[in-house]
Formats: sequence, C-alpha cells, structure tokens
Amino acid sequence: MLLLKCSAVFCPVWKICFTICLLSLFFFLVELMQVLDFTVFPKAEYDVPIFCANFFTSAKTNIVVLDLNPLHDIINQCEYKEKYFKSLIPLGLKYAELFPWGGKLTSESIKFFSPIVIWTKFTSNPQQYDILYSAFRDYYKVWLELICKAVEETDESQIFHNLEAQHRYLTWRAEKDPGQGVLKKLIGDTLAKDLLRRFLFNGVDELGSKTFNDYFPHYCTEEGTPNKKGNIVGKSFEIDHGMQEENFLVNECRL
Repeated sequence: MLLLKCSAVFCPVWKICFTICLLSLFFFLVELMQVLDFTVFPKAEYDVPIFCANFFTSAKTNIVVLDLNPLHDIINQCEYKEKYFKSLIPLGLKYAELFPWGGKLTSESIKFFSPIVIWTKFTSNPQQYDILYSAFRDYYKVWLELICKAVEETDESQIFHNLEAQHRYLTWRAEKDPGQGVLKKLIGDTLAKDLLRRFLFNGVDELGSKTFNDYFPHYCTEEGTPNKKGNIVGKSFEIDHGMQEENFLVNECRL
C-alpha cells in the first residue's frame, strides 16, 4: 500500500490559482486500491508549469505520473522549454535511473509532459515507495521555487494566453485522463464523468467556453464525439552538450 506522508509546505499563496484540484480516493474492494490525483495551477498572471502528481496503487502494482506539466508548447517553443526545464534536467535524470519507463504514450499526451516527467509502473515495494516519496518532495520543492521566482505578467493578451492554456489542459484531462478508466469501473460512467468535471478538474466549465473539439479538432469523429484512438509513441533520450533532449518516436500502432 502506498503511504504519502504529509509535512508543512510554505508557498506564496498569492501566486497560486484558486483552482487547486486534489483528489484522494480510497476503494476497499477485493484488493486495496488508492488513487491520488494532485494538480496545482499558478494564477494566470504566471506562465509557470502545472504541478501534477497522479498515483494509482494496489496490492500488486503502481502506476505513476509525476511532472511539472508545461503550460505552453515545449516542442516548438524552445524559449519556454529552456526557461523552466533546462536547469531541472539533472533532477529528471536522477529519477530516470531509479524508475523504469512506463511504456508507450499517445502522441497528443506527449505535448502535456515535460522532459523531466516520471512516467512509471512498478510492483508494490516499500523501497520504491520511499524513492517515490522523495521524488514527490523534490518535484514539489522545485515547483514552489519556480513560483517564488516567477515575475507577474501585466500584458493582458499574455494573461489571456496563459488562462486559455490552463483551460485547454483541463479540457484534455477531463476527457482523456488515463485514470478515468479506473473510476468508471468503480463508480460507473455517469458518476465518473461528473467527478472529473465538477471536482477533480473543476474549472473546465468556468475558465473558458471552448470545447474539447475546439482545441483538438483532429480527434472529432463524424458523429461529433471525441475519437478514443490515437497514435502510440515511445520515448528515447539523447544527451547533447550536457543537456538531456527529449525525443518521442512515433509508432504506427494504434490504440
């Protein structure tokens, strides 16, 4: 069983958005399952990445995503990537050595992950839990440091750009979050959808009016509903001039 310890955290609350999504669900079925979905947004006046911790654990297996999700495109915007992630590459490499890569991802999901993402699956193990707890603390600490150093944006157009990026992120997560499959099995489709939109990803109906199809039209089917399929991609690393470069290799397989 995964146990997350709690400790006092000092953070500049005036820089953190009121939209703090926290979900800790405990389901006691045949086997104990726990789900932690913890996401913290900066206010729209800051373009700081989004802190994201998604943990699923059972008696036998653990599925983990721990990341500073980039608010803006890091594939085509090198300036944003270097601004927030270049100095964090050693941190990402540290834990890449300690956790196995979790496997293939959809090409669209890749855009919401940073070069330091921890995406892993491992069997339940007390030693791995201790390492995961250390990773959680380290990632949250560096995120808080980014928040402390962040300079408030005053350009209204950029603030709107940040806000729309947050809404796009929430819209994607509410529709495509990998944890929703577990929720649907446990509480049913209707309750799971309501939980995702009204609690876990609250703000998807308040921060903007665009729909999933507006942001991701290529996922729209002829019936107007989101396509459940997507390209599968793998991951490889290249070390260049002391900096880890993230390269995602598209595989023609389909979900």
